[in-house]
Amino acid sequence: MHGFTRLKNLEEEKFYLTLHPSPTIVVVTKCPGNRFNAMPASWNVPLSEEPPAVGVAIDRETYTFECLEHHPEASLNVPGPELVDLVYSMGTVSGRDVDKIREFKVKLVDSETVSVPRWADAIASLEGKVWKYMDVGEVRFYAFRILAVHVREGLYTRWGWDFSKTNILLHGAGRAFYLVGRRVFARKPK
Repeated sequence: MHGFTRLKNLEEEKFYLTLHPSPTIVVVTKCPGNRFNAMPASWNVPLSEEPPAVGVAIDRETYTFECLEHHPEASLNVPGPELVDLVYSMGTVSGRDVDKIREFKVKLVDSETVSVPRWADAIASLEGKVWKYMDVGEVRFYAFRILAVHVREGLYTRWGWDFSKTNILLHGAGRAFYLVGRRVFARKPK
């Protein structure tokens, strides 16, 4: 039918890759025992400007889920492209088994509005509290009310990131990440 192939087994054929690549963030959470965890997440989306809100889907079997249930705050950190190997490595182990902050030497700095620290090496950090959530399939979709945003000086403009100076990681699948290409502006309507 018009050059399209229907995916018949949506789970096996990973239907969600039709929406990838998508921005990768690193979610830092406060966990039982007063330790912190860091988990890459590419299933995230801005939800609202008023109030500022971002949604992140977290598998309910992950340690990050356990941490968010224990302490419903997080920092959502945007890594630059130089951190791709570290981001991928953090996503290959569970915080239940490995203290990722110590193992991967993740440098944390205090947040201003939440008790969960930010990732010092990120190019942006959003501080948020769980505002609402809903279970969808195997994930809990968290809506974070964003209380503060920090961006690395000189990299952010009124149009967003200055891609002549930095880039963001877009996750494809597995070890595959992409970087944003060139910016184009649409013509103004007449």
